[in-house]
This record gives sequence, structure tokens and C-alpha cells, in this order.
Amino acid sequence: MLASYVKSLRAAFLIVSFICISIFSLAQSAGNSTTVMGTVVDPSGAVIPNATVEIRNPVSGFERITTTDNGGRFAMPNVPFNPYHLVARSQGFAAHTQDVDVRSVVPIDLTIDLKLQSSETVTVESNGGDLLENDPTFHTDVDKNLFDKLPLESQSSSVSSLVTLASPGVAADSNGLFHGMGDHAENSFSVDGQPITDQQSKVFSNQIPLDSIQSMEVISGAPPAEFGEKASLVINVTTRSGQGMTTPHGAITTSYGSFGTSNTGFDLGYGGKRWGNFISANGLNSGRFLDPPEFTVMHAKGNEENVFDRLDFQLSNADSLHLNLGFTRSWFQTPNSYDAQDATAWSGLVVANGGLDPNGNVVGPADQRSQIKTFNIAPSWTRLINNSTVFTLGAFVRRDHFNYYPNGQRYSQREGRRNLSADLSR
Repeated sequence: MLASYVKSLRAAFLIVSFICISIFSLAQSAGNSTTVMGTVVDPSGAVIPNATVEIRNPVSGFERITTTDNGGRFAMPNVPFNPYHLVARSQGFAAHTQDVDVRSVVPIDLTIDLKLQSSETVTVESNGGDLLENDPTFHTDVDKNLFDKLPLESQSSSVSSLVTLASPGVAADSNGLFHGMGDHAENSFSVDGQPITDQQSKVFSNQIPLDSIQSMEVISGAPPAEFGEKASLVINVTTRSGQGMTTPHGAITTSYGSFGTSNTGFDLGYGGKRWGNFISANGLNSGRFLDPPEFTVMHAKGNEENVFDRLDFQLSNADSLHLNLGFTRSWFQTPNSYDAQDATAWSGLVVANGGLDPNGNVVGPADQRSQIKTFNIAPSWTRLINNSTVFTLGAFVRRDHFNYYPNGQRYSQREGRRNLSADLSR
């Protein structure tokens, strides 16, 4: 009884300590997206309802279109940090264009003045300026509209595959690992401002579903000091939000491929002007979960289940709450080589014991397995103090629980090595 109480008290103390450390580490983090909003008016200052407002970034592929309400107001939440080209149109008015540079979580409030269209004109513009940025870091911007078109090689490590295919200077490795310019262990993720420095591969940890990502910025070489800890590669991720989706939007996907690989997933976003919820879930089953050491795939089955949920609440014009929830479970076999798969014959040949271990049991093929359970809870509160100052307080609890299950056969490695040495000495 006392031991159980002490154990529970110790676990509670560790959780509270971990939360306090997480709060401290995120106290200066302010996420990586904001809201672009404004009012569309005519030359007399009267508001224009049902005007179309579009922002886009031709580099990342980000594009969003909305219309103004009866008060001439529009709002586009969850716009990732980047420069954008804005175009506003309404019938009877000339189109208005301007550039908008999103660099902080402070909302951008615009007043767009549409001029009367006196005659039909044709305007020829060069879009080359939209391809230039003033950001000095070596980085690559990728938005959902772009990476939806990429053929990813791995569903169980699709984020790693996306980074490899879309970012220059990044080399692929086995089992979802990748190497930036430098040590492969110097890679880190920043998901909505939350630092994740785990090794993001199929062997060591689980990744968030690709459907949950809105935009991604891959910073190579020398990442800015604000990210800290890692010095080679930073993947700055902005997840999708349901805020502003007054009409629910979602998708269901399914696929089947070689090695009996099947994948099913869905995502759904819904909400209102001041709240939103986005959920993404998928499941994977494959006969080749990990990369085998041989050309022939042996003992490489695996499966994965993934759920991500993002909640947003706009409490007032100055206060907003944000919550990320995630859980992933993966189970997979360690692929066998030829000698591990045919261990009975190998044992009978070398150990000269008829395929039996020192205890008289049949050795059999190697059967090593692993299971990884990952959960993540990341709430944050943002307070807009004035037009140039914002305060963000965040915390996170993240845990990777790795279980390794060795071969079920009771085989003494020390005895096996002794028998092997004796047999070779003959």
C-alpha cells in the first residue's frame, strides 16, 4: 500500500516537474502562424460585402481565398510565416494588389481601399518579385497544396520522406532517417512552436500524420538561435486548423501497394469564426514496415495507428487558446537476414547440435519485435498586448514509450559462442 502510494506520488512529481520545465522552455515561443484580417471599403469609406480576397505564396504553394461579410470584414486564420501576395476584387471595382509579410503571431489588420473601375483595362504584371524573400536563412517552404502532389516513399514516415524529397541538401537514409548538412542527430522539429528533438524515424519514434500539416519550412545549415539545441536542420511545421471553416471540410483516402501494404485515413476540419477543430487519423499495415538487410523481405511485418487533433478558441480580440493532441502506436518486426531466418539449419551446421540450443529447444528463426507508443499534449495561451507585443505561454507533455521484445527462444548466447568456437577450432 505504502509502496504504491510512493510510486504514484513520484509519478505525479515527475509529471509536474516536466510540465514546469516545458513551460519554461516555451515561455518565449510564439508559434509560427497568425491571422490576416481586414476591411474592404470603397472610395467613400463604405464597406463592401461579398468582396473576394485571396492571398498566395508561389514558392510554397500556399493559397487561400475568402469573401467579406456584410460588414466588409474578412479573416484568414493560421497563415504561416512567409511573404504573401494579396489580391482583393469586387464587381464594379478595380482589383487591389499588395504584398503582405507575415513574420510574427501579431494579427495583421488591413484596410483595403478599392477604386472604381472607370474603364476596361488590361494590366500586365511580372510575378518575379513574389519569388524573392528577405529571409537570410537557407530554407525551403512547402505547403500542403504542393506536397499533396509528391509521391512519398513511406507512409509510416511520410514527414521524413517529404523533407527528403522537397528540401535540397537533405539525403535519405533507411527506415525514415535523413541526413541534413551535418550530423544526422542534429535534426529537430518545431510543431506549432513546440520543440521535438527526438530521432524521427520508424525505428526510434513516431511521426505526426502528414494530413495534419498545413505548411512546412525546412531550415538548413545554421538555424536561427530561437530554435536552439540542434545545429543542422530544423523542420518548422504549421498544422492545419478548423477555425474559420463554417462549412465542414474533410477527405477520406485509402491505398494498397506491394508487400501487402494497405493504408486508410481521414481528416475533418470544422468550426466558426472564433473556434475550430481539426482531426486527422490513419492506419497502416505492411509486410515491409522496416527496410530489410537482404533483397528478399523476411520477417518485416508492421502496423501503425495515428491520431492528431488540434483545437483553437478565440476568447477575445486579444486572447486565444490552442491545443494539440496526438497519439501514435506502431508495432513492427525486426527484419531477418538469411542466417537469422534459417537459424535452425545454421545452428545444426555450426554448433553441431542438431538445430537445438544447449537446453534442447529448437532454435527456430529469429523473432525480434518492437512497439512504440507516443502521446503528445501541447496547450498554449496567446495574449496580444499591443500591435507590436505579444505574450505566449505554452506547455507540453510528450512521451515515447519503446518496448523491445527479444527472440522468444531460450538460447544462451554465451553457450552458443562457446560451442561455435569449439566447432571452428576443429
